[in-house]
Amino acid sequence: MIRRREFITLASGAAAWAVAARAQQGERVRRIGILMNLAADDPEGQARVAAFLQGLQETGWVVGRNAQIDIRWGLSGDPERIRKNVTELVAITPDVIFATTFPIVAALQQMTRAVPIVFAGLIDPVGAGLVASLARPGGNTTGFAAYEYGMSVKWLELLKQVAPRVIRAAVLRDSLTPVGIGQLAAIQGVAPSFGVELTPLVVREPDEIEPAVAAFARSQDDGLIVTIGTLTDAHRDAVGKLAARYRLPAIYPFPFFVRSGGLISYGPDIIDSYRRAAGYIDRILKGEKPADLPVQQATKIDLAINLKAAKALGLEVPPTLIARADEVIE
Repeated sequence: MIRRREFITLASGAAAWAVAARAQQGERVRRIGILMNLAADDPEGQARVAAFLQGLQETGWVVGRNAQIDIRWGLSGDPERIRKNVTELVAITPDVIFATTFPIVAALQQMTRAVPIVFAGLIDPVGAGLVASLARPGGNTTGFAAYEYGMSVKWLELLKQVAPRVIRAAVLRDSLTPVGIGQLAAIQGVAPSFGVELTPLVVREPDEIEPAVAAFARSQDDGLIVTIGTLTDAHRDAVGKLAARYRLPAIYPFPFFVRSGGLISYGPDIIDSYRRAAGYIDRILKGEKPADLPVQQATKIDLAINLKAAKALGLEVPPTLIARADEVIE
């Protein structure tokens, strides 16, 4: 694995990481902006950026020779931070911008319709109004979608497989992530067939998470479904500890929740989508237009299981489920 430090160095100030580049004689330097939703010190965010930069290198873009990278990091989906980061990055007139999450991409589109934008990790970019269609995005934006709403149904199915006793499940979602409504609706559509009563827990700030979970949890038949959102991503350790404290079998959208102590996750390989997005950056820098590059769906879906967390909850994970898992934490 290529280390993060081989690609990026920490710039002074908390608002940005920037990689200074100097062109070799006769070679033009292209400026690539990156807008992240996670904090600069978040290991998951660092791994995603490293994968993106590795993808750039594989297509011939070398920091310090023909590429300069300017990064702005997020902070728990804070709208003011997003506006500040978008304004700063657009002001330096990059050749192309790589971004993630709906709030960031939407803010970018409001700021510029000229700078090409490539995204990764979004849900339903057509329904969100970010692109005209998957096949022909139009405008200045294209990228890699992470989820289809139907995938959310799998969360409830897997939760029942690993914890059959669950008959009440809280669905934790970030109010700043509009697609959480669609994820919840998909789960609600199948909940009766699984004999599960759902309770939406909608949070806007980090300090709302614990009271919401505490108010819900009251019996050994309770469970938790964590939907996609910057707030829950950034505070995954706290969410996992709450699930453990209240003995809630919980399922999450990404493997990094499980690596942080969560029980089980099912979702796309986001690291892979960042690496693939670098290919679109390369094509745009070589003259192609975002409007002509189709939005691509995730090609790799991972199931991760934490057997240590299962044991702490008194759960016996079915061997057939373990056999299907892409990652098992003993």
